[in-house]
Amino acid sequence: MMKSTGIVRKVDELGRVVIPIELRRTLGIGEKDALEIYVDGERIMLKKYEPACIFCGNAENVTYFKGKIVCHECLNEMPIPVTK
Repeated sequence: MMKSTGIVRKVDELGRVVIPIELRRTLGIGEKDALEIYVDGERIMLKKYEPACIFCGNAENVTYFKGKIVCHECLNEMPIPVTK
């Protein structure tokens, strides 16, 4: 459920909106943290980005495999290639 904070911010000439420090502290958003952007009708929603497995969506125990994020469980389920 969305809760109004009563805070209003204007978009600057470069299209940026400043998220108030109180909200960033409350939500654990630090400098240089990545945020995912979602659109729902006329709403824009921001969510702190958590890398997740491309196969199952798990965000725990993930690693990069050939440039993709994969969890350890899915890595263990991958077939072993047969060498010729």
